[in-house]
Amino acid sequence: MTWSLFWSNLANAVSLGSLYSLVAIGYTMVYGILRLVNFAHADLLMVAAYAAFYGVLVFRLPFAISVLLAIVLTAGVGVLIERRAYRPLRDSPRITAMISAIGVSFLLENLGLVLFTGRPKSFPVPGFLGASTDIAGIRVTNITFVIVFVTAILLLLLLYVIHKTKTGIAMRALARDFDTARLMGVDVDSVISLTFAIGSALAAVGGIMWALKFPQINPLMGMMPGLKCFIAAVFGGIGNVVGAVIGGFLLGVAEIMLVAFLPSVSGYRDAFAFIILIATLLFRPTGLLGEKIGEKV
Repeated sequence: MTWSLFWSNLANAVSLGSLYSLVAIGYTMVYGILRLVNFAHADLLMVAAYAAFYGVLVFRLPFAISVLLAIVLTAGVGVLIERRAYRPLRDSPRITAMISAIGVSFLLENLGLVLFTGRPKSFPVPGFLGASTDIAGIRVTNITFVIVFVTAILLLLLLYVIHKTKTGIAMRALARDFDTARLMGVDVDSVISLTFAIGSALAAVGGIMWALKFPQINPLMGMMPGLKCFIAAVFGGIGNVVGAVIGGFLLGVAEIMLVAFLPSVSGYRDAFAFIILIATLLFRPTGLLGEKIGEKV
């Protein structure tokens, strides 16, 4: 492999890892507070991509406005899911909430098939984002730089919110102990809804950038990326935001570089992610940065 090809693959690996990290954060935030794996989180990528798609091509809105509205809509869908599907089951056995999450995922996917049909659609990519930049003889698409930059900015903003604001303190308090947080005056329902809104908004950004990087959308587009982002969250330490980011980056880099160095195993690219999941659960169930925590009662 030439150096130019190596750096080109590394750039793609970092951008893919950034996308995994962005979506994995949503999984880890919800799990950190509710101890619930929100399987419907992956399908929010599809919701955001289609919202932006119809905003541009049907309603003829500027691309930036369509993206902003798609993020707001997806955040609203995330809050709606929490209020209607998860909140009534908060005091039920954990398996009940998990079944509800799987049901919501199937609902969104099949609703997407009914509304949008199963035929893939080409996602509109602005000329600048679809163009390439030559750096020392290496051609890198501009969307690659945008993905890494946007992920870094959103991660810094999220860490600021979590560690420097009252809302973030409330989130961390709920992650530790619901009852004590209530006694300290924390509005549990509002904080959980805000957590879903933030996580869903991050999934929306991830879904739109995924559609820009791979400009073809369909109602099931969130299934495999969502599973891999969940694996990234588990690998990094589900419940830990920084761990989710590290897990996403490592998974993206490992996946691309494995195919680059061993093209003969490219057909097993998806299987590689599941091997990482199995190995993590066998040898380090808490992930890279996770810690053992008690069950909420």
